Amino acid sequence: MRDPGRGGDPKLFGAAIRDLMASRGWEQRAAVGGVFGNWAGIVGAELAEHTRPEHFEDGELTVTADSTTWATQLRLLSSTLVRRLNEELGHGTVRRVKVVGPSSGPRRPGAWRVR
Repeated sequence: MRDPGRGGDPKLFGAAIRDLMASRGWEQRAAVGGVFGNWAGIVGAELAEHTRPEHFEDGELTVTADSTTWATQLRLLSSTLVRRLNEELGHGTVRRVKVVGPSSGPRRPGAWRVR
């Protein structure tokens, strides 16, 4: 791929892609996408089996756990996880990990409720 507006030798494909991503501001989104794709490599196989990254916006990564036990475990590890993610993505990229437990849906009214 030739550098637009300049003569000379073609660029290597990898360098051209990096330049394009940098010029469009896509670097961080691509890096975060890589984290989503390598979740087990970052958090370990056991934790990845019970959690999954859902959303990243404004420095906050939302992670869903399949049980309240795993949600609690992930909350306890959140500062370590932020540090590990920033090693992958660059310092200050992730400021907070928001952990969401399993959704049980709306409660149905009935006679068997504690008041």
